[in-house]
Amino acid sequence: MKNLLYLCNYYFKTKDTVITIYKMDKIKLEVTGLSYSQSQSGAYALILSETNGARRLPIIIGGFEAQAIAIEIERMKPSRPLTHDLFKSLAVAYKLDLTEIIIYKFSEGIFYSRLIVTDGSTEKEIDARTSDAVALAIRFNCPIYTYENILSIAGVSIGNEKTSEHKEPKENIEEKEANDLNNYTSSELEEMLIEAVENEEFEKASQIRDEINRRKKI
Repeated sequence: MKNLLYLCNYYFKTKDTVITIYKMDKIKLEVTGLSYSQSQSGAYALILSETNGARRLPIIIGGFEAQAIAIEIERMKPSRPLTHDLFKSLAVAYKLDLTEIIIYKFSEGIFYSRLIVTDGSTEKEIDARTSDAVALAIRFNCPIYTYENILSIAGVSIGNEKTSEHKEPKENIEEKEANDLNNYTSSELEEMLIEAVENEEFEKASQIRDEINRRKKI
């Protein structure tokens, strides 16, 4: 029983009376890319990469959140503090430190995160949007973590995929690309996911990934 409690962290969501079990082992991530969305106006694809692995976690975020992340990555200094800068200044003034952020849940295409905050003696967990959590993590220079079950579902791998021996002619694939992903077979989607990752089209890869996961639940 003690081993089970050590390996698992229980998250109880009262509203839905659902209990989800997550492994305690955390996987460290780092920000490796930020690109403009080709399909959603004003949206961006934030790319988080596994520090000691080949998987990447593409997350679609809004324009303001992308700007907040990009400004800090590029070490730019706005004329007036942004919301995330204000949050850090307030935390520092009251001797609070952000020690890490954890992307702890992925449901229906949405990532859920927590801020781990301490005053030196007490530690608190605060729920946050993943885009805001990453923007703060960069400012506090703290690590970003997730769990294996999230990476295995929402992550995309690079360099380890096996290609199919029987591929559909490229002209047929291109004709279908103008249509909905529902028109593709599962094997076609797997091939498209590999190609999207190889071409670093991570927004497209995230959409294909979500469709594959949706089918697995049926």
